Amino acid sequence: MSGTLGAADVPSASRVAGPTLSFAFNLEKVLGHGEDSDPILRDGPDLGLTAVFDGMGGAGGTVYETADGPRTGAYLASRIARTVVERRMLDLLEPDWNLNGDATAVDLRRSVQAVLKDELAALKAPPSGLRSRLLRALPTTMAMVALQRTQSGGSTWAAHVFWAGDSRAYAVEAGGVRQLSTDDLRDPNDAMENLSRDSVVSNAMSADTDFHVNYRRVELEAPFLVVCATDGCFGYLQTPMHFEQLMLAELRDTRSSDAWSAALAARIAAITGDDASISVLGVGAQFKGFQSLLAPRLDEIDQAFVRPLDDLAQAVVRAENELEQARAREVDTTAEVWGRYKTGYERYLQPQKVVDEDVDDPAVTALTASAEAPAGDTAEATP
Repeated sequence: MSGTLGAADVPSASRVAGPTLSFAFNLEKVLGHGEDSDPILRDGPDLGLTAVFDGMGGAGGTVYETADGPRTGAYLASRIARTVVERRMLDLLEPDWNLNGDATAVDLRRSVQAVLKDELAALKAPPSGLRSRLLRALPTTMAMVALQRTQSGGSTWAAHVFWAGDSRAYAVEAGGVRQLSTDDLRDPNDAMENLSRDSVVSNAMSADTDFHVNYRRVELEAPFLVVCATDGCFGYLQTPMHFEQLMLAELRDTRSSDAWSAALAARIAAITGDDASISVLGVGAQFKGFQSLLAPRLDEIDQAFVRPLDDLAQAVVRAENELEQARAREVDTTAEVWGRYKTGYERYLQPQKVVDEDVDDPAVTALTASAEAPAGDTAEATP
């Protein structure tokens, strides 16, 4: 859902452009059963708000009967949390009042958990007989950025970053993509390691476990983009660099924010193995302005980071194909060489020929008679 937030009373001639570009999408692997909620996306001349929520299907796989039919706890949790967070942020986020991020994080935790507990009770689900630290009732991640100008009409913005779990918030500047949130994982690693190490989420919103909402404040200088994304958007790419390259390449190759959104959705849908949602908010430039701003960075990311890795990956594929072919040749050649060698090698292992007693062969008859004659007879037969 997108909408407009309040604006400060500042003459337009003195203003640096506020949010001027925005889009969001939610890709479901199974239509009508996606466990990501629709993103939050709202903006005004002095404010911006964007967030994503990813219901945790593994931990929240319990199925509940609802008025809309059977739904997993993950499906319900992401949508409940989204509704509560949006309502609270619309109350708290004002253009002329500096948001108290730490207090807001506490408010969000209390508000979300209270509603999740009430919803869980209303579902009247029988208690589970399973006991596991990995199971949660109505679990979901969240990544959110709330934007406020630090000075009326100015170009500096406070980015209030709130998160729980492994959905991420990013800033995209002329110098590249910057991760603003830190993945809540039992085994904390950097973004590259997290692609290959499947660690358990250590902190997520839920009805029956303690959790916290993380908070970080970052100042950003316009123009910039803020991006919130669930792990279905970035978790199936080779590296974090490939995620940046994907976003910027589709920006370069399209003609509007709507076209950029559609192209990005198509690319992610072709790669991901999960539900995927993303929201993008641009501040300080129009679409073409962001194309110009980020074109040099795309060239840099292609040449310095992505292309060397892709070239090596292709070389590995070629080497693996050659190795597979060589192994097949080895099997065939080994069989052929062994066949030639085997005849001599097993010469004395071959069964002996059995003489047919009915064969009328004088030489055989004489040899047999000689072998059967008594020793004395042999002596007398000697000339």
